[in-house]
Amino acid sequence: MKKNILVLYILFVSISIQAQLRVPSLSPLATVQQNIGLTAVEATYSRPSKRGRTIFGKNGLLPYGELWRTGANAATKITFSDKVTIGGQSLEKGSYTIVSIPREKEWQIHWYSYQSSNWNTYAKKQPIITLRLPVQHLVSTVETFEIQFRQTTLDSAVFTLIWENTMLQTPIVVDVTDKVLKDIEKTLSGPTNTEYFQAALYLHESNTDLEKALEYIQKVTASDTALFFQVTREAMILKDLGNKKKAMIVARRALTLSEKANSKDFIRINKKLIKELDS
Repeated sequence: MKKNILVLYILFVSISIQAQLRVPSLSPLATVQQNIGLTAVEATYSRPSKRGRTIFGKNGLLPYGELWRTGANAATKITFSDKVTIGGQSLEKGSYTIVSIPREKEWQIHWYSYQSSNWNTYAKKQPIITLRLPVQHLVSTVETFEIQFRQTTLDSAVFTLIWENTMLQTPIVVDVTDKVLKDIEKTLSGPTNTEYFQAALYLHESNTDLEKALEYIQKVTASDTALFFQVTREAMILKDLGNKKKAMIVARRALTLSEKANSKDFIRINKKLIKELDS
């Protein structure tokens, strides 16, 4: 009898250990993914919340001048698929962690090669780079800590930290033009109309080489099967090159094609373009 009770007790304890209680995390894990040009960026971090507390300052949860993991729980991990420039300083492709020293007017953001999820292991190491970022004060209060990549362009974004009434920002710049030009050169050894259009679109939007953009787009629009948005792009490039007479002819063709396709957006775009060229 005692032996049976002991077996049941052991079984009960074993089941209890396996059935761990699950509760929501006070600082839930988050992952932010953002493409900047052709570079993939990912930040994995835990997000602490204010919950009625003062966060920064003498009487805050994070006193000025002390190290902070820039998140909660494990070390924050930020990964770049290519070399980037952040705050004017270079970082090779790879994974990094950031440890901050908050101050009233300026923060130091130390960047380390990511080796461990234990953020304390970085405290005595030499950072790869250190950013000194001015504090921007917010009127509204942000309850939960955020890492963001704002204002993305073809080759840049703004790395942003926000919590409570504090915001810090610095630009991230990637070298996309050289990569794209190499891809264009490689691809256009045997290109399709789609690839010519994509090349022209990039060269025009990035203002890299308008003459080359025109050369590529006209390889597409020379065909009777050219689409309305492709012909519209040719007109826009011609306008930016200062060839208003030719741009007007092409814009009228683009308007006709847009009307046949019943594309209200491009009808409006081409009418506006014709009006600008006629002024």
